[in-house]
Amino acid sequence: MSLIERLQNNRNALGLLFMLPAALLLIVFLTYPLGLGFWLGFTDAKVGRTGQWIGLENYEFLWNDAVTRLALFNTLFYTFVASVIKFGLGLWLALLLNRNIRFKTFFRAVILLPYIVPTALSAIAFWWIYDSQFSIISWMLVKMGLIDTYIDFLGQPWHARFAVIAANVWRGVPFVAITLLAGLQTISPSYYEASAIDGATRWQQFRHVTLPLLTPIIAVVMTFSVLFTFTDFQLIYVITRGGPLNATHLMATLSFQRAISGGALGEGAAISIAMVPFLLAAIMFSYFGLQRRAWQQGGQDK
Repeated sequence: MSLIERLQNNRNALGLLFMLPAALLLIVFLTYPLGLGFWLGFTDAKVGRTGQWIGLENYEFLWNDAVTRLALFNTLFYTFVASVIKFGLGLWLALLLNRNIRFKTFFRAVILLPYIVPTALSAIAFWWIYDSQFSIISWMLVKMGLIDTYIDFLGQPWHARFAVIAANVWRGVPFVAITLLAGLQTISPSYYEASAIDGATRWQQFRHVTLPLLTPIIAVVMTFSVLFTFTDFQLIYVITRGGPLNATHLMATLSFQRAISGGALGEGAAISIAMVPFLLAAIMFSYFGLQRRAWQQGGQDK
């Protein structure tokens, strides 16, 4: 029997063979940059100059750096608030679109539009919306008599923080809504019929039927939502560039500023590597959430 015939008859070997191209791509475009960044984080590398090994000096400097601590706070605050709002709005939209309403297909298509539009274009649109002189929001509020002067959305630290959170929510809600909607449509209507016969209210059906059966999907959706939000770069970079007074700098944008704009590759790489523990925590959250699959299918939780 030839090697090709043996591979065809061996499902494990054939599966590994089919996975090889994807594995090579991951090694080239993911593993190598991660390993290089990890190495650079322990060096004093600059743009155009090979760095020397300095151990933990970059991390010690960042630990005592006020801007880095502020960026960490901004990242955690931005991720938490945006993820919670996206989940709440996404779940509400998914429940709404799961009902038999008129023009349901049209509304599903409309909800997807913010996710389809390129991030840079969305950021430019929000940058115009938040303009201190030509803001459409301020103009409408002035015409309605609710305010007297235009709001400086991007000139005040907390205004800017909530402004970029709103932009992230607008862009991220469609992903959460459509994914949860797909999960809702996998729940058999017989569960709701049986609970209705037993006298369950709509809230009780949601609490004891919808939410438990949707838990695995929620775990995956929230994990991706947290990962995408925590590593957000384009929205912040285009709208505020981290300003004002570093009030919207995230770890990703600060890493870019220090490494590329500032030329300190080692310091920028150290900031990027410092994000990894938080990302691993989100992945672990997804892993343990997926353990509820057996429970969802009538078995016991692992």
